[in-house]
Amino acid sequence: MQSKIIVAIDGHSSCGKSTMAKWLAHQVGYIYVDTGAMYRTITLYALRSGFITSAGIDTEGLKASLGNIKVSFRLDPDTHLPLACLNNEVVESEIRGMEVSDNVSPIAALPFVREVMTAQQQQMGREKGIVMDGRDIGTAVFPDAELKIFVTASAEVRARRRYDELIGKGETGINLADIERNVVERDYIDSHREVNPLRQAPDALVLDNSHMTKDEQNRWLLSQFETCVAAHQQ
Repeated sequence: MQSKIIVAIDGHSSCGKSTMAKWLAHQVGYIYVDTGAMYRTITLYALRSGFITSAGIDTEGLKASLGNIKVSFRLDPDTHLPLACLNNEVVESEIRGMEVSDNVSPIAALPFVREVMTAQQQQMGREKGIVMDGRDIGTAVFPDAELKIFVTASAEVRARRRYDELIGKGETGINLADIERNVVERDYIDSHREVNPLRQAPDALVLDNSHMTKDEQNRWLLSQFETCVAAHQQ
């Protein structure tokens, strides 16, 4: 019987981590967890509840409400991919919009939010056989993960990908320059936050996919997975 491993995929925003992780999990029969969606769901709740205003974040209000927030996933019957749910409501489309994107990094930087989400993520990976992507999976959530990947790409390339994705979903009134600004700001916040900042784990394999096709990066990822599994069979 093949032993199962944990695959931790970290990296900058909009560099295709989730797409890669979903593909690998489906390919090898592992469970996929999008931790970014978890933080986006918390952010959506904060927006809906008025905890995010022009004056900033009402951290005390959000902290007091954490017990009222249930973040879960439901499998899409057609795609068999997980859909993010907020208190049992599917919010997958809502959490991908620019309003959530503009606010998710400050919310994700809050220590009490990270503490709760990290504990949930570690519980999900207890049995291994999981592919998880985010910002601190290989450094804080699963520092002993057998396979760690750190994905990056230029800010310009990531902004264009995000722009094309939103256009493809029918979004209107979006601006490429605004998206690139958002990408750069999120990079800064993610890498400078006090708790578990975005950084490359010393033993992570780096993938710069700025000039790679999806097929090329998928082949590379599957090769790394197979090599890692083979090494842990010995």
